[in-house]
Amino acid sequence: MLLGACFLALLGLGALGATGRAPRWVFLGSAVASAGLGLVGAIGLPATPLPFGPPWGAAQVAVDALAGWFLVILALAAVPACLFAAASPPPPRAEGAGFPLFLAGMALTLIAADGFTLMLGFELMSLASWALVAARHATGAGRRAARLYLAFAAFSGICLIGAVGLLAAGGGLGFAAMRAAPPEGWRAAAVLALVLLGAGSKAGLVPFHVWLPLAHPAAASPVSALMSGAMVKIALYVMIRLLFDLSGAAQPAWWGLPLLGLGVATALIGALRANLERDTKAILACSTLENMGLMVAALGLALAYRGADLLPLASVALAAALLHALNHAAFKTQLFLSLGAVYSLAGSRDPDRLGGLIHRMPWVAGCAILGALSAAALPPLSGFASEWLLLQALIQGFRASDMSVQLIAAASLAVVGMAVGLAAAAMVRLVGLVFLGRPRTPRVAGAPDATGLMRVALVLPTLLTLVLGPLAAVALGVLDGPIRQVLGPQAAAPRFGLELALGEGGSRYLPGLVALLLALVVGGLVLLVRRRSPREPARGPAWDCGFLPPPPHMPFGDPLSQVSALGLGQPIRRSLGGLAIAPREWLVNQPPGSPAAATLRVEGQDRGFTRLLYPLARARRALSREAEQLRGLSLRFYLGLTFGTLVSLLALVALLERG
Repeated sequence: MLLGACFLALLGLGALGATGRAPRWVFLGSAVASAGLGLVGAIGLPATPLPFGPPWGAAQVAVDALAGWFLVILALAAVPACLFAAASPPPPRAEGAGFPLFLAGMALTLIAADGFTLMLGFELMSLASWALVAARHATGAGRRAARLYLAFAAFSGICLIGAVGLLAAGGGLGFAAMRAAPPEGWRAAAVLALVLLGAGSKAGLVPFHVWLPLAHPAAASPVSALMSGAMVKIALYVMIRLLFDLSGAAQPAWWGLPLLGLGVATALIGALRANLERDTKAILACSTLENMGLMVAALGLALAYRGADLLPLASVALAAALLHALNHAAFKTQLFLSLGAVYSLAGSRDPDRLGGLIHRMPWVAGCAILGALSAAALPPLSGFASEWLLLQALIQGFRASDMSVQLIAAASLAVVGMAVGLAAAAMVRLVGLVFLGRPRTPRVAGAPDATGLMRVALVLPTLLTLVLGPLAAVALGVLDGPIRQVLGPQAAAPRFGLELALGEGGSRYLPGLVALLLALVVGGLVLLVRRRSPREPARGPAWDCGFLPPPPHMPFGDPLSQVSALGLGQPIRRSLGGLAIAPREWLVNQPPGSPAAATLRVEGQDRGFTRLLYPLARARRALSREAEQLRGLSLRFYLGLTFGTLVSLLALVALLERG
């Protein structure tokens, strides 16, 4: 009853949003419906046939432990995003209609109990999110980003339809029938490849990641928060559902190696790109790439360990992926909304036009700094616990009997360590440029702080991030259900009481104790400084880095006396940037006698364009030229071509029937 009411409410709110009336109530109603979906996820729902569906049978829905976990994640990301949207200026009609439908599509994907309903929800999610990306851009770069995203969404859907069709070939489209007849041989390998292509492109795995740093900045801030905090987790859920749950437990260990390799590569590329971007939302989008790479790497490791009959280590890796999905939803939603508040109130997403906002926007800055610390995986905040589990699972790779698993796990450990360090550097760069230093423009110097509903939207995920850190073991206790459902009744979450533990004699991490010790140390230092300080602290002007005093026409200081986004990222760009982009630098000198300063120009092209999209575009043009030559052929040739195609399709159907 509650589930149906939530879906009917979202559909009604979508219709109301299309009229352009009461946009604030559309988003507030979406927040209530999202909270209801989260409650359904916590309660669960047995398999239930619906009174409608495709011609071959009724659609089915169910909320098991795995779907319930991701429904809770969806609710935790959606509620603050909806509240922030309600506090923002009225959006275009397309955005008001697409926002509730986007939520409905994600929820329908999660509650589906058959392949048809799964793909129906997935495609609704893709189309609604495309409309949200394109809603505010009739032309220009935003529209091009929307078209690119639509192309990848269509590719993702086509691949997943093929994967679901192969899984259903053994008995039917229902999940129960798929579990009873898991794929084997070439069909299993084809399912793995299609899921990697379909769900991987939606999750942003390399080389299909190029849409994500472009689509997030083009969308409104609440939409970006939903896309990063929830939508990419739907792709993660589809991977787990199709590869772990529906493909059976008898798949070999090598099944996990493609996911592990692509995951660590995506994590490294995303962390590098986050240090090189000049748009705050693009920085966060690339950080999402890094985190999704870590989650997919954890899934690959879990598949490899399950195939090697190392069920306890598979439980650790799967717990790392599921826990990090929750943690990332909390801190990344909070970061997107915080930087959205900066854009709304300070008027820019360019770090070189911001600065000093910790004084003007203390609430926004405090929330953003806590989110950035969690994204940097610093203990005892939430991001550390799940990444610690992943690193521990990688360290145990030597226990696998397969030498290839051992070597790839060891190499992945080094790459993941580098990615985590680069992600921390990206967060330092983001916080330093946006919130520290001096204001770079008059509007930034007079920016107001977030108030009312916008402040509530920022505080909710911030509190969740603070709570999930010390109570990570409690969250792992909830994960017992999804882990046992996916890996079997013998599996369990890696915890012992309030500790994260890898079994008897294994590594342990007690986040609550770490949080308490850090609080005591910081509190003791503050008290010591206050007792030893002879005077009250005095505030003075920011250090100008040794530059001369600014002229009178620069009341906010000379911009050259503060480091720029390009300058702060230059060491990483010159040493490692070639892995992610094709960078190009050149010096623009001024003519003799000119008082203007020479400038350093930097450009870069993502290698996903140069290695994937540009060759595809050239191939499309070549095929178009070849197809153009068919216009002059005879009628006899056309009839022969049609007959040959028909015979080939019949032969393919006969071959599949025999298989």
